[in-house]
Amino acid sequence: MSEATPGHLVWRLSMKWRVAVDRALAHRGLTHAQYVMLASLYGLERDGRVPSQRELADHTGLEALYVSKLARSLDADGLMQRTRDAVDTRTMRLELTAKGREAIEPAIAEVAALLDKLLAPLGGRRGARTKGFVRDLTELLDTPL
Repeated sequence: MSEATPGHLVWRLSMKWRVAVDRALAHRGLTHAQYVMLASLYGLERDGRVPSQRELADHTGLEALYVSKLARSLDADGLMQRTRDAVDTRTMRLELTAKGREAIEPAIAEVAALLDKLLAPLGGRRGARTKGFVRDLTELLDTPL
């Protein structure tokens, strides 16, 4: 059997992670993509930002069209609010609702516990091997194609 390529391993790890998050959050009625949107918005708001759909797409790595579709769905579910930017009416700003905050806070804790399990072989979230792994992944993500 031939050795797995780095691309294959990255793909397998990303799929493993997506499936694990989907399973962990199914009881909350959240998919991995919805979690990424809500958790990212939560973090950006904690930094004092009210991001546009485009800014959230750039932050999450999701396609802008997909973010728009998810934002409409999460807005309809009462988890986030979409409002037109006062200066540029083509821009849609996103904010969590109280219901969205109530939904995402315990989900973030659950995903953090899941991440602890996934990273245990590297010494946990704060381990030296994990820090190196994060540096390597960041370098790869920051490298233009």
